[in-house]
Amino acid sequence: MKTIFRFATIVLLTLYFWPITSYAQEKILTFNEYLENVKKSNINYLVEKYNVDIAKANVIAAKVFPDPNLILEGANNQNWDMLMGYNYAVGLEYNLELGGKRKARIKVAQSEADLADVQLEDYFRNLRADATLVYLLVLKQKQLFEIQKSSYQHMADLAYADSVRFKSGHIKEVDAHQSRLEANIMFNDVLGSKSDLRDALIQLALMQGDKEMQFPDSLSGELKYFKREFDLLSLITTAQDNRTDLQVALKSKEVSQNNLKLTQANRVVDLDLNIEVTRFSKIRNTMASAPAYTSFSGSVGVPLRFSNANKGILNVSKLALLQSEADYEATKLQIKSDVIQAYHKYMATCQQVDQFNTRLLNSAETILQKKVHSYQQGETSILEVLNAQRTYNDVQVNYNETLYGRAAALIELERATGIWDIEM
Repeated sequence: MKTIFRFATIVLLTLYFWPITSYAQEKILTFNEYLENVKKSNINYLVEKYNVDIAKANVIAAKVFPDPNLILEGANNQNWDMLMGYNYAVGLEYNLELGGKRKARIKVAQSEADLADVQLEDYFRNLRADATLVYLLVLKQKQLFEIQKSSYQHMADLAYADSVRFKSGHIKEVDAHQSRLEANIMFNDVLGSKSDLRDALIQLALMQGDKEMQFPDSLSGELKYFKREFDLLSLITTAQDNRTDLQVALKSKEVSQNNLKLTQANRVVDLDLNIEVTRFSKIRNTMASAPAYTSFSGSVGVPLRFSNANKGILNVSKLALLQSEADYEATKLQIKSDVIQAYHKYMATCQQVDQFNTRLLNSAETILQKKVHSYQQGETSILEVLNAQRTYNDVQVNYNETLYGRAAALIELERATGIWDIEM
């Protein structure tokens, strides 16, 4: 049995070190390095950046003037036998836009470019918070794995001691089997915890756009508790000043305003200008001879815009503007709601952490040690030891989960407020 437990310990240590480490040399990933990697290499963020480039290209495209048309004409008067001559013409045709259409198009494109910029900022605001939550998740899963590993090692030692005590006749066989069974169950918990840690590390690599899925040896920082004091009214004011999604709503309203102006400009009648030079050849017919000559002509075409009677497109633009204004007000209200909810969630998690003070953790550990000692002295049963072990594990796990919940609540509060001062 001693050989079995030693083999299990070797397997456990192998599982612990081999899957996480992929670098030949120790690699410690700091939180600032991680966020920098996310900003540089996150695939979805790089995709979003293209929207900014596309919008800027549209600004350049909007500055283009309408192209003129080159007109080439030729004609023969009746037929060659009558010698009535021929003529050819060269002309230019140009559509003269009135009503400031080009200026309105440029304003629409520029406002859309500004919108793309703030949308990218808002995307990164959420990406940064999500990436930080993944980083915290890895720290939490690593700590949970350590807890499970330590509990298993403790129970494995107890099971081995029970096997010796059973052979010497100090305890019953059922007690030795019970402790060994509990050690096997805890070993399964270790394997499950290890799998959860690997999943979290995969998310960490995905956030950094790491196609090789290489895992660092360890991360800087730890889940620790320090309560921060916030003023709710100040947070709401700060959020309404800083939240990029409110800037997105404001820029969307500007886009709608400029689209309305463009729609109004497009209803203004344009002019079709035409200039033409025609060369007539000499007429050699004896009955109606005429010398060669050149004529110049110009014309102005005015479209009859009967379609302006249909105001459907104009009404659509007006309604879109009203919609964007309503969306802006809705976003302001949503921001206030987000801040209030995140604030109370953070305060609640702080109160939960306060319940798990070091005295509670130390008490659970002391009880476990006393139960083990009493069991080894034959004063108590193995079931009481197992209950004390489970209680101690639960307290540690719950404390770790509560620390993670508090840290996650702080991230969500800063996301809702539009501020960022997280360090690890």
